[in-house]
Amino acid sequence: MTINVVDMHTGGEPLRIVTGGYPPIPKGTILEKRAFVRDNLDHLRRMLIFEPRGHHDMYGALLVEPDLPGADLAVLFMHNEGYSTMCGHAIVALGRYAVDQGLVEAEEPLTTVNIECPCGMVTASVQVDNGRAGAVSFESVPAFLFAADRSVVLPDYGRIKFDIAYGGAFYALADCRQFGLRFGRHGAAAFVKAATALTEKVKTEFPLSHPEHEDLAFLYGSILTDGMEGGPDKPTRNICVFADAEVDRSPTGSGVTARLAALHAKGQIGGGEARTFESIVGSRFEGAVARITTAGPHAAIVARVSGRAHYCGKAEFTLEEDDILGRGFLVR
Repeated sequence: MTINVVDMHTGGEPLRIVTGGYPPIPKGTILEKRAFVRDNLDHLRRMLIFEPRGHHDMYGALLVEPDLPGADLAVLFMHNEGYSTMCGHAIVALGRYAVDQGLVEAEEPLTTVNIECPCGMVTASVQVDNGRAGAVSFESVPAFLFAADRSVVLPDYGRIKFDIAYGGAFYALADCRQFGLRFGRHGAAAFVKAATALTEKVKTEFPLSHPEHEDLAFLYGSILTDGMEGGPDKPTRNICVFADAEVDRSPTGSGVTARLAALHAKGQIGGGEARTFESIVGSRFEGAVARITTAGPHAAIVARVSGRAHYCGKAEFTLEEDDILGRGFLVR
């Protein structure tokens, strides 16, 4: 077995793009393709994402045949727990990758790349200068505040207030100061413990629904913020802990989208206004409310999120028949 990959990162968050070696994926909708890969090819996710080739916080992208009209490419996202519905840092990387690899015809100064995701169509705009792809922005599916000012009681932390917002995936959003945490003062482990406790509690007490498809109605993780809404000259910090306690090194594209939806619904940001979002490693995304829309019964926005991706290398991964550990394992 041989699988070829190109590795990139966006704001420090890895993306392992499969370029060859996967079996054919049957035709169907993107959610049907996601279900097929989950049910039939999950051993390949484990091989690519888990040790010894990956690690607990590795992330991957599998390009598949598009189903939606107008899509330039379609993608399934992979992580330590399974398959997500949206990933902004991956969109930033795939936008640049599509231009560099000739998957779309490069046009200066901006090249549009329409990327079909499990949550729907996402449009990336790639800056191109002298044929070289640079920064990427994207407009995702409608994002909305699902539930505001809810609370749960968590062991070790007491009563915690939070919102639930959708930005291509559902997140619980909470001020980290409620947990006694401060950015720059506490390490990632303390944030992971707090965010994981919140995610597990919210999953049990707050059922979710999505106006388009029930496959989208699950809590992907929790985002702990610095409690600030940011401003023209001051970034707001956050950390996203998703899937099986996986830590996003970037500010999280779908998370920034969800935060913008919540900020707008609460009157803390207007149409056309922008914010800067900073991750736990100091990388930044710019986010803005591009326009106002609806999503079923929900008032919603379309967010525009911008960032940069870089290449790390490429690899050819193999698996020998008698290599049990080579099929994938996790220590943490």
